[in-house]
Amino acid sequence: MSRKYIYPILTVLLVVGLYYAEQYFSQKNEVYPEVSDKEYKSSNTEFNGKLLPTSTTGVVITHNYFTLSYSEDHEQAEWVAYPLLKEHLSKNEFKRPDFIEDRKVKSKSAHWNSYKNSGYDRGHLCPAGDRRFSFNAYLETFLTSNISPQNNDFNGGIWNKLEQQMRYWARKYDGVYVITGGVLKEGLPGIGAENVSVPEEFYKVVLDASEGKYKAIGFLIPNRPTNASFYDYVVPIDSIEAKTGIDFFPRLTQQEQQAIESGIDLKAWGKR
Repeated sequence: MSRKYIYPILTVLLVVGLYYAEQYFSQKNEVYPEVSDKEYKSSNTEFNGKLLPTSTTGVVITHNYFTLSYSEDHEQAEWVAYPLLKEHLSKNEFKRPDFIEDRKVKSKSAHWNSYKNSGYDRGHLCPAGDRRFSFNAYLETFLTSNISPQNNDFNGGIWNKLEQQMRYWARKYDGVYVITGGVLKEGLPGIGAENVSVPEEFYKVVLDASEGKYKAIGFLIPNRPTNASFYDYVVPIDSIEAKTGIDFFPRLTQQEQQAIESGIDLKAWGKR
């Protein structure tokens, strides 16, 4: 090949190489930033200080972008809790990372291999889609302490729609607080070498404080395919507490808890 063609080709390859190098290093720099989102840190401090659930295991782990209570017996979190603000809603697209074990879990969180060929999804509890405002936040959702075995059609169907509803409410109410997990109990089937429990049901509890007083709603949905609406699975939060042994809002007054946990008020959430 003559020099007439070699130099233009080399120039193109150099330009393309520099472009991808810039993209690579810009993403690398975003993976390990200091946590500087003041609005997030403020909302997270309020959440952990006043609205964090009780732990039946005593193993509460605070990460940068969510908090969880880990159950070693079931090799997953009994709950994951986090604020979801309007400012967190983003359509950033990041390369999906591998799942990794949570080093903060002293007993070690389940290895992602336990899910391999199990027939169950590695279902996020704090969704990656709720943490697209930075790659660091997105990456954190791929800790194996933040996943639970979910039926594929459940995960991609009714559960996904409910997660999208959380974002709608976060936008509408300028932020909500979310607590979610599988109902863990004795006798559940397990998967993988670590016998990761497969919950029969998953719950999501959502609280809004935008109108000067608290309102909350709870969902309890079987871990199986369904064409039903997630509104068909709204239950009093008291009933989820009875199944899980978790007190979701222990720092609220008894009067406040009674008001938001004992009944169902779909109209308060825009459902007519």
